[in-house]
Amino acid sequence: MAAALKLSSLFPLFSLLCFVSIFLLLSIFRKASISSSATQPKFIQFRPIDPIATPRSDPTAAGDSYCDYSDGSWVYDPDARFDRYDSSCKEIFKGWNCILNNKSNGGDIVKWQWKPRDCHLPPFDPIKFLHTYRDTNIGFIGDSLNRNMFVSLFCTLKRASNDVKKWRPAGADRGFTFVHYNFTIAYHRTNLLARYVRWSANANGGQLEALGYTEGYRVDVDIPESTWEKAPSFHDILVFNTGHWWWAPSKFNPVKSPMLFFEKGLPVIPPIPPVVGLDKVLKHMTQFVEKTMRPGAIKLFRTQSPRHFEGGDWDQGGSCQRLQPLLPEEVEELFSLKNNGTNVETRLMNQNLYEALEGSSILILDITRMSEFRADAHPSTAGGKKHEDCMHWCLPGVTDSWNDLFAAHLNRLKIRN
Repeated sequence: MAAALKLSSLFPLFSLLCFVSIFLLLSIFRKASISSSATQPKFIQFRPIDPIATPRSDPTAAGDSYCDYSDGSWVYDPDARFDRYDSSCKEIFKGWNCILNNKSNGGDIVKWQWKPRDCHLPPFDPIKFLHTYRDTNIGFIGDSLNRNMFVSLFCTLKRASNDVKKWRPAGADRGFTFVHYNFTIAYHRTNLLARYVRWSANANGGQLEALGYTEGYRVDVDIPESTWEKAPSFHDILVFNTGHWWWAPSKFNPVKSPMLFFEKGLPVIPPIPPVVGLDKVLKHMTQFVEKTMRPGAIKLFRTQSPRHFEGGDWDQGGSCQRLQPLLPEEVEELFSLKNNGTNVETRLMNQNLYEALEGSSILILDITRMSEFRADAHPSTAGGKKHEDCMHWCLPGVTDSWNDLFAAHLNRLKIRN
């Protein structure tokens, strides 16, 4: 009886110790693994137009037979070694070279590794990639965020093969051929995908002039920009993006220099807002690509790369001073549509993109969810600009993980075909 009473008196203390132990273990796990489970935008049920997931490496794993690589966690490994390429790769734009620019966490950025939730993401193998895509042309078409991805891939491949010469396909901003493999990679710069030029009112008047417009930018929603109009007939694999320039009031000021949309050579009347113009451009550019792409070619559209401005936009003193990835609740605070914050265009753009590509043969490469956490991986003040760069990514950095997903998706398509 005495022993039983003694044990019962110790039970509360034992329970308290168990609770504290479990709490500490959960806290450590939370810090070590930044989970993406809470960040799936409510408007997106991740159902790609044509799923491009890859078979699980473990056939006994629970669940579906395919893996959504975009759903996972960033896990910190203090002993991780990054040997794909280094800051000496000359193609890295100076403002993105965070190691040479002495960003305080420049070397730490790559120690966070993306781990899909239910399967293994194979590490990028540059030699295997070059062998697999021998006699292949890959084109990145879009704004400077696609150049970010292009440079990451080029630096990775160049580390494996030095037999490279500069060569630009028609309209490309930059390009290289890996001679031994007859493999070409190129970047075609375009901000809106569609052609746009400065517009001024005609002295003889017109429909826009009658509405009081005096200047702006003419955007032809059905005409691709010349920098990439020949790319579909040349490249075997294309990676598209657009989005950042559609939410750029400093360029397309809605009062002083608005976007004025034209279709079939005539102004769209009544004038439409940029978000509706974006839908029209995506629709027409999708049709153009479907019509002009090489037979059997692979067409991918990369989802929106998130910005991480806090405390204001880029021209309002916004900054990105974090040194670690965001936690799930911080991601939602920064990107939730209901908050309508500085970086809201990320999910707005994706919403338009998914709707526009529905029914097309263009596949989606989802890099948004994994990237929303990485507020720590932008050049910030190390970018060398008058304002902090919280839009582009440090290299080496997050876009290397985009290319991991890119290679995995290509491999899945190769197996399937």
